[in-house]
Amino acid sequence: MQQKTQIKQEDIKIKVPKVGDIIDAVYLGNDGLYAFFDISGFKTGVICGKEFLDAKNVIENLKKGDTVKVRVIELENEEGFVELSMKEAGKELNWKTLKELKEKGEVIKVKIEKANKGGLITTISNIQAFLPVSQLSIDHYPRVGSDPQKILKELQKFVGKEMEVRILDIDPKEDKLILSEKEKESETLKKIVSNYKEGEIVEGEITAVVDFGAFIKFSKDNIKPIEGLIHISELDWKLIEDPSEIVKKGDRIKAKIVKIENDRVFLSLKQLKENPWEKIKSKYKKGDVVKGKVKRVANFGAFIELSPDIQGLCHISVFGSKEELLKHLNLEKEYEFVISEFNPDNYRIILIPKFLVDQQKETQKQ
Repeated sequence: MQQKTQIKQEDIKIKVPKVGDIIDAVYLGNDGLYAFFDISGFKTGVICGKEFLDAKNVIENLKKGDTVKVRVIELENEEGFVELSMKEAGKELNWKTLKELKEKGEVIKVKIEKANKGGLITTISNIQAFLPVSQLSIDHYPRVGSDPQKILKELQKFVGKEMEVRILDIDPKEDKLILSEKEKESETLKKIVSNYKEGEIVEGEITAVVDFGAFIKFSKDNIKPIEGLIHISELDWKLIEDPSEIVKKGDRIKAKIVKIENDRVFLSLKQLKENPWEKIKSKYKKGDVVKGKVKRVANFGAFIELSPDIQGLCHISVFGSKEELLKHLNLEKEYEFVISEFNPDNYRIILIPKFLVDQQKETQKQ
């Protein structure tokens, strides 16, 4: 004869949830305004009001006895029920899933919904995500320079299209979900880039010309082509304002790899040209009077052409303001200047208009 085990009241332990907890709840039914749930024998829970309306589509598809995840938002409302939220629980679980995807480095397919000047916007698991311009792949990066309107126009082409991305940064407290398209190709690019070394000369095609330089696509030995950047400062020894003065899209050129940084390659066109600064080391010295043509005026001074490849700077400080400088120096006009600093190793010549030097000498005599 089996002996019955007597269950004492103190042996029955009911786990009491806390506000904010995500718990399992068993669906009991709804009356069109309230959805009722059993919470592990503790109390009856209820989803009502706005929470009910937000979760109505989900609730209508539940069957009695189904277990769902809910968040406790109030332990006891005016009617004595535990108030629950299905939406808040779902959002928390979505963040948890997204964190797991980031940790695993999973590639996610998303559909672009909107674009702004900074990047693209999409939604993953009902959470808005942002894909910055800087995190676009090489093929999708807008090659239109820094004009915000042109960038926006290019980005709008991706609205409605699918992209494969990885999660770059996630912060549920700030509702921040940042994506990267180029991260998914980073490892592949690093392997390709490992076939090159700094100082190597490559041949390729100019794929885009922008205000900060030019992109060149190149390859070797049946290796998949990659793209690198020739910065505006590396296009020519002379100072240039517009890279299209030197290269055009479609040009085939040779360039020297000057820097490799992770999966990015930076190249130089000017380093394959003769350095004009080497020629002038013995031609000029501090104190020399030279003739030069005003080629460009910036906020910090005027660029003076001494030869087709060499430009010096007349600093704004010698005049006090840009307005005063423009009163005395006209674009494309030639003037005499005195070299106040000569440093060809750093590609630097500082000039002062001769008439100002003469004025200063006269003042000193008096």
